Amino acid sequence: MALKPIVVPCPSCRQPSRFSADNPWRPFCSERCRSLDLGAWASEAYRVPAQSPPDGPVADDAASGPPH
Repeated sequence: MALKPIVVPCPSCRQPSRFSADNPWRPFCSERCRSLDLGAWASEAYRVPAQSPPDGPVADDAASGPPH
């Protein structure tokens, strides 16, 4: 009995993509989708928003040394 290949949505185009060793671009469906994703990553299109620091002085415990 052969195992049925796992099919996942391509992260770029959302089309079905085989997630198996015979798909050299997995989890992407094609070389084009993989290249588009790499280009977006390299141009920093994928970012995690940072929280703004609080207003006021920043306490740096490491720079102040041991307590007196």
